[in-house]
Amino acid sequence: MRTSIPTLLTLGLLTSLALPAGAATPEELTRAQTIVAERCFMCHGLQGESASAVFPRLAGQHADYIARQLADFKSGKRKSETMKSQAEELSPTDMKVLGTFFEAQPAAARRGRDAELIAVGAYIFKRGNTFSGLPACASCHGDKGLGTAQLPRLAGQHPRYIEDQLKQFNLRERTNDNAVMHTIASKLSELEAHAVAEYIATLE
Repeated sequence: MRTSIPTLLTLGLLTSLALPAGAATPEELTRAQTIVAERCFMCHGLQGESASAVFPRLAGQHADYIARQLADFKSGKRKSETMKSQAEELSPTDMKVLGTFFEAQPAAARRGRDAELIAVGAYIFKRGNTFSGLPACASCHGDKGLGTAQLPRLAGQHPRYIEDQLKQFNLRERTNDNAVMHTIASKLSELEAHAVAEYIATLE
């Protein structure tokens, strides 16, 4: 049975965290909630929690970063036929309020299962690898992986999604973000990429 948009709003969006004062008008917030219920929730969840590891968690992600990624999907600068079709009808204002909505949602960390693997990931994230010339992830994304308005929040992200993006950067299949990531991804071994992705998921 298909759940109606009003029911979805009642179940999740209208009971979600309120946006900071001045961040969006009530009309803009209602618009964002409607878009999430119509377009986003199947992959990213009603509050950006994303139940599937192949789709990124958007909860807590920086509003400006989300808006820029949506614009890049719409223009084709970032390649994804699925996301291009989802973003095509969005206005710049829609993208902005969606970013504001998702940034306001609570982000949750994932408990790690392999302590030794996570320890390797923590080392790479915090210190890099001087033998291969790999810089620390924290040097750009911050000690806790919280990122900036220009650089994405990594903390709590699905490990599978992180690994997929690193592979895309390494293969030059993702070209819309900082080209520095192409070099960084090329220096990561398969083990390092897997370990750092597992560690990132444990950050709050």
